[in-house]
Amino acid sequence: MLPELLVVQHVDREGPDRIADWADAKGITVQRIRPDQGEALPAVETHQPAVAVLMGGPMGVNERQQPGLHWLEQELTWLKQWLAQGRPALGICLGAQLLCVASGGRIEPLNAGDPAHPLKEVGFGPISWQKTAAEVPWLQGIPTHQLVLHWHGDRCRLSQHAELLASTLHCPEQAFQIGQHAVGLQFHVEASPASVEQWIEADQAFIGSAGTSAARIRRDQDRFQVSLDREGNQLLDQLLNHLMAQAGS
Repeated sequence: MLPELLVVQHVDREGPDRIADWADAKGITVQRIRPDQGEALPAVETHQPAVAVLMGGPMGVNERQQPGLHWLEQELTWLKQWLAQGRPALGICLGAQLLCVASGGRIEPLNAGDPAHPLKEVGFGPISWQKTAAEVPWLQGIPTHQLVLHWHGDRCRLSQHAELLASTLHCPEQAFQIGQHAVGLQFHVEASPASVEQWIEADQAFIGSAGTSAARIRRDQDRFQVSLDREGNQLLDQLLNHLMAQAGS
């Protein structure tokens, strides 16, 4: 039996999209869990082989003590147990922040400039991979500079247990791994154009505060869609194959 994908989703508009498409094409079961809606996460020690996929959301890890977000603290506790058992995980945006904190790191507001001022990365822009395929085999054929979607205003301060994989000029921690079994992506390659449109409609104020516009994001998506699809799907395919192999080992 193939390992399943255990998708932990935090808000309606941030689903697995291309990850679910990938799983469907390979006949891999996707189980979705919504801790924000009171759904329980599975027992770590007895759950079948699986890759945990932690999705994004508008909330931040540092807000987990606020009213109505107690489930985020519970998810973090569960994730620490999952990682301690050596089970594989992929974290995207909020999910990457959860992985960072679960491995001993911390989350801080993203600042840039001199003097430093708050910065949000929102819209399409390049990341630079800091590792080669010789060092990280699932990066085989991935361009050194890759265009991705950004949608955040925080950064991950990594612990000594995490290895930096990719950066942008203003946000050093764009991708990281913990051993061979957990990977965090601060950026998005999983989101479909339909989901991005939902984000635009829901996050107008956030977009404006980042100094960009809905029109710019839509225009860039139309302009770069072919390469975004090709490179994003390749990255997801190679990364998910790697994590699935970890789940089955």
